[in-house]
Amino acid sequence: MSYGDEHDYHGDPGQTRTRLPEGDDGYGAPRRPVRASRSLITVVGVVVLLVAAIAFANRGGGSHDSASAGGDRPGAGGGAAADPTAPSGVTPVKGTANTATGIPSGFADDQQGAASAAANYAVALGSSGMFHADTRHAILDTLYTPSAAAKLTGSLDAAYSTDFLSQLGLDAHGDAPQGSTFVSRTIPVGTKVESYSTGAAKVSVWYTGLIGMAGTDSKNPVTTTWKTGTFDLRWTAGTWKATAYTQKNGPAPVPGDDAASTSDQISKAVEQFGGFTYAR
Repeated sequence: MSYGDEHDYHGDPGQTRTRLPEGDDGYGAPRRPVRASRSLITVVGVVVLLVAAIAFANRGGGSHDSASAGGDRPGAGGGAAADPTAPSGVTPVKGTANTATGIPSGFADDQQGAASAAANYAVALGSSGMFHADTRHAILDTLYTPSAAAKLTGSLDAAYSTDFLSQLGLDAHGDAPQGSTFVSRTIPVGTKVESYSTGAAKVSVWYTGLIGMAGTDSKNPVTTTWKTGTFDLRWTAGTWKATAYTQKNGPAPVPGDDAASTSDQISKAVEQFGGFTYAR
């Protein structure tokens, strides 16, 4: 997919527009309560789905993690209601995707560009590529400032340990067993620019995530999670780079009454429906 888009988009920075591109993860999973992990608290808030992944792998223990819908909803609060996203005819990025990560570049030096960067960074940090060391390093180097990436790399390498990967059903290289499909995907629901000044921005992304193993013998079926992640961004070398990231649970909607799909249906969905490679 080409990312030769222009950067001077002037849409509402509080909304997210998405495009359906290529990818290799899956849709469709029943919603289950997520249990919190205590074992890797030192890296909580570093990546979008890491905490959810750890909780997923340790579902059998720990206290119940309530994803309350009473949290601060991005785009809500004391201000005016967010307007629906409308097409402007101008797209927000002008650069091409990073060839190693598929992450777009060339975000505009304005609120729209900062919101677009945050939405795309949430997608990258919640992708299955984070479970492979080489791809994870490339993602961190692309998203974070050099100093922040250097500090995070070692911590995340330790967090994505062989033991942790094994609990998720993956081998030491982050690969799923033959006949199974590992799913890790973040889908942004909306963005909110918390603050903005010359060269700096704080942007929250409300998202839902999918994580789990689709396969006949899977002990960890694909489940959903709802989170709000907040990026501290700095304008560095002609683009937005993250310097810090935090996340909290929810807002989570009331689960619907959709019947859970079979593992085979989820696996086929992974093959048939590509994940977002560009958001907003």
